[in-house]
Amino acid sequence: MIMSKPLAQSNSLVFSHMGIYVRDLERMARFYKDVMCFFETDRGDLGPVQLVFLSRDPSEHHQIVLATGRPADLSFSVINQISLRVPDLASLRAVRDRVQADPDASDLVCTSHGNAVSIYFRDPEGNRLEVFLDMPWYCEQPLREPIDLDQSDEAVMAATEALARSRPKFRSRAEWLKEMQQLMGYVA
Repeated sequence: MIMSKPLAQSNSLVFSHMGIYVRDLERMARFYKDVMCFFETDRGDLGPVQLVFLSRDPSEHHQIVLATGRPADLSFSVINQISLRVPDLASLRAVRDRVQADPDASDLVCTSHGNAVSIYFRDPEGNRLEVFLDMPWYCEQPLREPIDLDQSDEAVMAATEALARSRPKFRSRAEWLKEMQQLMGYVA
């Protein structure tokens, strides 16, 4: 494992938000509001750039800002993925169902990583999103196997745990978290 110098305070650097350059601001805003259930907190112009601010957290003015200016001829998205966590399988299935119903979404895949169950898909401009549920265990990554989310919660959990147990370094998420806190110099 490659280690870097830990921050003096573990909470001194916290991810807050990201910006995405877009071609079609209204289409992208509709997608993130309707499919991903973001709330539009603000919108406006900054010089020639139009901005839409979106959040799912009332304490964050925005978690995503959409900004006009993505070149029409840019054929490759520099964003590998935008990942959002859900609290349970019902929430994951609800997002999957909205994605399946939306004509602007594409490339939906349901995956088990052993330590998480995820759906991956693309927004209207081809940016990849992941929505995932953490599992109560850890296994070495990378790992990606298809999973059928139409199974019962019990079947999804059992299949994911069996996959995780088959991998090196399997342990509980609590054990993994404790190790990471020690490695990162976590200060409670």
